[in-house]
Amino acid sequence: MSLETKDNLLDGASAMERTNIAQRMSVQGKAASEEKTEKETKRILIIEDTEDIVMLVKMYLESHCYEVLTAYDGQEGLEKAKTEKPDLIILDLMLPKINGYKVCGLLKNDARYTKIPVILFTAKAQEKDKKLGEEVGADAYITKPFEPEILLAKIKELLKE
Repeated sequence: MSLETKDNLLDGASAMERTNIAQRMSVQGKAASEEKTEKETKRILIIEDTEDIVMLVKMYLESHCYEVLTAYDGQEGLEKAKTEKPDLIILDLMLPKINGYKVCGLLKNDARYTKIPVILFTAKAQEKDKKLGEEVGADAYITKPFEPEILLAKIKELLKE
């Protein structure tokens, strides 16, 4: 991935912050790969319409021994959540076709999917946005730009690892 591509990944972060995040993610991922155990691989679905962010988060999570599924709009994400039944969902709010709040609400109001933890992952950082996330049943709310360590810690917490 070029430095120019990395510069466009995280809304609001400076080029230096983005480069530092990408470097830390790479180093941490290598360490996690070396610590691989024979535990069951957890499946994470990323529903995000910005391809660069999807690829960055996907590489980071795969380097920490997660299987990663992706969807690029709300409708595709909802369908994949229902057919693939991931262990956790990372969900953007501002998506084409169906927004993230609606996707989260539809999943959390269906007994078959209500136990799948959902992390809302968005640039929307106002309290009203977080409150709406809680109302639709989200388990966590992480704003972009983000710290990879915080995302990973929240994933581990929700998956009880």
